Formats: sequence, structure tokens, C-alpha cells
Amino acid sequence: MHTDYALRLLMMLAMEPDDLHTVEEVARRYDISRNHLTKVTQTLVQAGFVESQRGRGGGLRLARQAEAINLGAVVRATEDSFDLVECFDAARNMCVITSACGLRGPLDEALRAFLAVLDRYSLADLISHPRALQRMRRLLAETPAA
Repeated sequence: MHTDYALRLLMMLAMEPDDLHTVEEVARRYDISRNHLTKVTQTLVQAGFVESQRGRGGGLRLARQAEAINLGAVVRATEDSFDLVECFDAARNMCVITSACGLRGPLDEALRAFLAVLDRYSLADLISHPRALQRMRRLLAETPAA
């Protein structure tokens, strides 16, 4: 969920780059947890993807152009671990079949391929289709059901 919320927040900020957005506003528009979004925002600020202006009239905005924000970098910054199976973490690996198992190689290859695909895209790519962008704006403008 951390990465999901991070990408949603970044898309909104990229769609409306001239506006400052509060965590409360973004949470309301997406109908998601404000508390969780606050943690996500902290991660994105620390990673340099978002800047935060404090105080009255403050809010969030992209720290750089959407074209300069790589999706692979965002996912790497927001995921705690890519340990798909126990043996990916040598310090905690207690799996009794590790020495004979053939699972680690294919999963490692798949993970590298997954991240390589994300590395080919920027945040700008997510909002580059005019019809989809118009529809997203309309959906985010609607008030979620209570």
C-alpha cells in the first residue's frame, strides 16, 4: 500500500503542478487513509520526490519535474523489502532446502525484470494520455461516497 499511495500522490501532484496539495485533501480525493498517506508523504519528502511547505497556505508539490521522477526509483524508495522468499535475506534465511532449491534464481531474475521495466518510465508517462488524464481529473474531482 505504501508504494500504491506514493504513486497516487505523485500522479496528483504531477497532474496539478501549479497547486499545493495538503495530505488531507489528497486523502479525501482518493478516499484513502490520511494517517497512512502522511507516512508515505514523509518517505517521498526524504527521498527528494516531493517538497513540503509548512504553515498556513502550505502543502505538497513535486520536488522536480515529472519527467525527472523515475518509477523504478520511486518503487525502490517506498518498498521496505524485495525479499520475495526467505532465502533472499541471507541474515534471516532459515529455509532448510536453500542449498538444493532452484526457486531463488527465477524469482531474482523476475524481480530484476520488473524493476527494469519500471526504470523505463517516468511519472510524466503516467499522465501523458490526454483522455486518461481528463478522466482521472474528473474522478478525483468527485466526492467519494460517505
